[in-house]
Amino acid sequence: MTLNIIVKILLFLTIQNPISIFNGVNLDGWKVYGTESWYVKDSELICESGPDKGYGYLATEKYYKNFILTLDFLQEQDGNSGVFFRSKIDGTKISGWQVEVAPPGFHSGGIYESYGRGWLIKPDKYYEDIVKMNEWNSMKLMINGGEVKTWINGQEMISIIDNKISNSEGSIALQIHDGGGIKVRWRDLKLIEL
Repeated sequence: MTLNIIVKILLFLTIQNPISIFNGVNLDGWKVYGTESWYVKDSELICESGPDKGYGYLATEKYYKNFILTLDFLQEQDGNSGVFFRSKIDGTKISGWQVEVAPPGFHSGGIYESYGRGWLIKPDKYYEDIVKMNEWNSMKLMINGGEVKTWINGQEMISIIDNKISNSEGSIALQIHDGGGIKVRWRDLKLIEL
């Protein structure tokens, strides 16, 4: 039985039981890194640049290895952000892999290895405008061993298999980019462990 068939079977068997990793009320289960602003309002998780205009992260206290994560995001202002997986953070230095969340034209859905090899894969240029600014967008991320797939607004963006990813572990982390003037809203963060 191939890995792809096994993944499909697992997806079918577990799709009915996602867990919410954000409770819609407070930041319980998460840890803030940096001085940027993370808060909850109207059941949404919001990140905004602070006076230091630096990088900021909000990471799960729990490590997740193999999973499917779905969420919605809305970018206001610049909106450069990302969703890290299997990450570890020291101060505001993060190691791990980021699914890019950025304004149109800046490779949303692609995978970037922070403090490592840089861009591993960018989406096809045809999909560079799939993210709509100031509107809710959906993201799905599947990590299984070294296989990573991302979708934005129902469109598969990338698919990659990477040995370095397969040997890693860490938390899920949301990023706010440095430079200031950034605001991103998140909601419905749901996870299925594989």
